[in-house]
Amino acid sequence: MFAARAATSTLTKVVARQGATTFQRRNAQTIPRLASEADMKSEALAQLRARIARQKEIEKGTHISHDAEVKEMWKWIKISFMVAIPVCVLSVIKDVVAGHEHHDDSKPVPDYMNIRTKAFPWECEDCALFDGKCWEKCRAEKEAAV
Repeated sequence: MFAARAATSTLTKVVARQGATTFQRRNAQTIPRLASEADMKSEALAQLRARIARQKEIEKGTHISHDAEVKEMWKWIKISFMVAIPVCVLSVIKDVVAGHEHHDDSKPVPDYMNIRTKAFPWECEDCALFDGKCWEKCRAEKEAAV
């Protein structure tokens, strides 16, 4: 920070010695001096011209052409595809080769998985709410008992 201040004050002194009138040290808001209307207009125009000149200087140092930007964009798109497609292919191959065992619901559930500490509060007390096969079996048993 101190180096920046020193460089700014040195630059101000150099510009003052050269007699340049376009350089102004400004803050966020520059208010025209109180004078006649024509003086204020000319000062505002001078400030605008100085801002435009400064922006042009900045743009010269950092400006990249549209074609260069498009080439850079396509370079990164190609790099992304060169990385993403092999990763996707390898993950599909891994999933196909190293498959996992699926659960078989057709087998009866062992007794230790059907432990009830309290009966369900509906007509078939031993059936889970959405177990359709158990409900059909329970209703068939009740009709046979009647």
